[in-house]
Amino acid sequence: MAGVLTKLSNTVIAGILVLIIVFVVIGATAGGGSFDEAWWRFLFRYLHVLSGVMWIGLLWYFNFVQIPNMPNIPDEQKPAIGKVIAPAALFWFRWGAMATIITGLILAWLSGYLVHALALGFTDPTYAPIGVGMWLGIIMWFNVWFVIWPNQKRALGIVDADPDSKAKSARTAMLFSRTNTLLSIPMLFCMVAQQNGGFVGFGS
Repeated sequence: MAGVLTKLSNTVIAGILVLIIVFVVIGATAGGGSFDEAWWRFLFRYLHVLSGVMWIGLLWYFNFVQIPNMPNIPDEQKPAIGKVIAPAALFWFRWGAMATIITGLILAWLSGYLVHALALGFTDPTYAPIGVGMWLGIIMWFNVWFVIWPNQKRALGIVDADPDSKAKSARTAMLFSRTNTLLSIPMLFCMVAQQNGGFVGFGS
């Protein structure tokens, strides 16, 4: 068991194997099933949630743990964060964002509400909550790839930049990361509200 848990790749593979076992057991218990359109919607919903946990989890790690505690870290230890921890976290952060957006758009398309949601419910008010959530997610994804990541590359020295540019980029990345943290709160509400009646009773 130690061999599974001491190496991350082995842990992930084991998790996938347990998932397959659970899938087979529940499928057999529930009388099986078919790989129909409903199953594909379920699959992409699962992948959407899985990648979203990676993305928002790391967003909140940066904002609730790393950034607030950086002033408490001795100067001689800070390079370990900037050169090792932050680049690795940013890799999973940005690709988690990409996977979340792609799986979310595929899920919306498979579910038949992609256009209605992107139209913010103007074509069908039923999909207004998920539409708002999707646009908030798209804005957050844009911030990750086209603002936060380019500025973090300069701030962390991944690309060459003078000291003033590094400092300015670090502040810009922090502010947009905080913006995404702010947006994540209503975004997650809208995502959950669409399926669970979060707006039932409002306006009545």
